[in-house]
Amino acid sequence: MMADITPPTSHATEAFDIVSKYHSLLSADADLTPPIAAIESLIALLTASPVTTISETLDLLSHSSATLRSSVPNWIALSAGTDLFQRYLVQTLNRPGALGSGGDFGYLRQHLLSNGRLFVQRAKKARAKIADEGRLFIHEGSTILTNGGSRVVSALLLRAAESQPSGPRFRVIYVLPLSSSSKTLGKAEGEGQPTITLLRSHSVPVACIPYSALATALPLIDLVVVGAEGVVENGGIISRLGTHQIGLLARSAGKPMYVAAESYKFVRLYPLGMSDLPVRQNIIKFEPVDEDKEEEEEEEVRAVMDGKEKTDGAENDETDADAMAKRRQQGKEITSLEDAVDFTPPNLISALITENGVLTPSAVSEELIKLWF
Repeated sequence: MMADITPPTSHATEAFDIVSKYHSLLSADADLTPPIAAIESLIALLTASPVTTISETLDLLSHSSATLRSSVPNWIALSAGTDLFQRYLVQTLNRPGALGSGGDFGYLRQHLLSNGRLFVQRAKKARAKIADEGRLFIHEGSTILTNGGSRVVSALLLRAAESQPSGPRFRVIYVLPLSSSSKTLGKAEGEGQPTITLLRSHSVPVACIPYSALATALPLIDLVVVGAEGVVENGGIISRLGTHQIGLLARSAGKPMYVAAESYKFVRLYPLGMSDLPVRQNIIKFEPVDEDKEEEEEEEVRAVMDGKEKTDGAENDETDADAMAKRRQQGKEITSLEDAVDFTPPNLISALITENGVLTPSAVSEELIKLWF
């Protein structure tokens, strides 16, 4: 007999903060990716929710997914998880007998939660499968160029180092943002630091260079391996700012570029170029020389130093309110180079290394069909 499932009180659901849950999951586990953290957050939400109908469940997931997207500047990787989980839910609801023989929503609820947790467990194992697949591309004596802080690329390189019988016989050139690599070449800070430290602890020689040294490094490398925040329908990728120029230079030098990415990062987007990216970025700023503005900025600095805050007029307050409302709909604007992304078209990518095997960029659309239909 099916155990009775009593939904929690509405007070518990009102107290549930999905944004805080999402960030706490990422903080607790450094290896957790945004898509999986988003799915786990939705599962925790359903566990704490008192919803008793299919309609309420779909509305709750849709609203909570939008709340998550609006809470971060770059929501592409996050939305890959929320969209996939919602699609899984709809597919489950459309199956005959989804509510059980007695038409019990509690039965469906328990089924969704248990299968959702199972999906998360399988997704977490994808990285190890990609590492096993990708290590075959790294041969003794080769030099690999990479960038960003991709966990799956880190796992792939580490697996390659461990699999070579006489110890690691390859080198890595790590491209870092100027702020990280210009101070002391060879020492890393920021998102690439954990990977570099880990590789060096396994006796893998690592060189750190800024993006301005890419052309100098190209003759030394044999292949490029990068990660992705999202793999789009045409086989291109959305990844860390600077990945596109790495692809362009690698193609011009005849070097292959491989992308290591889990299949749950495949997203239903079809950008044709940088201007089609779904996130709002304010990276290139044209600012005329304005002496009045410079004086105003100096006054703001002095006010901060004196412990004062400069207040804006009512007109600016209204503008800020309008901007905040728009951000809730479209996500926050990316203004930092560290958070910025770019689009690398499929013609610059040699292959994608996934847990389902090595795919050509043109095969991504077929994988999306399998995932979504």
